[in-house]
Amino acid sequence: MKINSVDLTISAVRRSQYPTDNKPEFLLVGRSNVGKSSFINTLINRKNYARTSSNPGKTQTINFYLVNEMFYLVDAPGYGFANLSKNKKKKFGLMMEDYLTSRENLKQVFMLIDFRHKPSSDDILMYNFLKHYKIPVTIVATKSDKIGITKQQSQRSMLLNELDLVVGDDFIVFSNVTKTGKNEVQEKIERII
Repeated sequence: MKINSVDLTISAVRRSQYPTDNKPEFLLVGRSNVGKSSFINTLINRKNYARTSSNPGKTQTINFYLVNEMFYLVDAPGYGFANLSKNKKKKFGLMMEDYLTSRENLKQVFMLIDFRHKPSSDDILMYNFLKHYKIPVTIVATKSDKIGITKQQSQRSMLLNELDLVVGDDFIVFSNVTKTGKNEVQEKIERII
């Protein structure tokens, strides 16, 4: 996939602000600090288009990136970050639930997890939520360059086992450093659109 244009079209906090042009949407979810911004930058071949931050939990809106004027990469606020107030967490939860359960343009969720660690209870909760609503999911295991080749297979098996992946959901090992998995993600998007 050749990326010719990217435009951060809308940073939304409610349904009325979502794009209305009916283009396919690919939602990115994951814990704060899992590397969603780096994932976006790698996919679109830009260095710092999506802002990366050393402070987890920076994204507090649903950001719609229009790619090649054909589809949206939709960046959601990270979950599982302790420094947010209960009120803010609840607001984010309701905003995400509304998007996930009512958005007809949503074609696929890319759920990012850290390849180095066991999935958190938040990861498992999110995956089960997506399965409950029968939303197609691709698990993207980020930061794979930080694990030696010899340990990668056992790490992969452990993650698949912990998440209890259902038939039809994919698992992609990804690194924004080595670009491992980038083509797989882009090919998946191309097949869907």
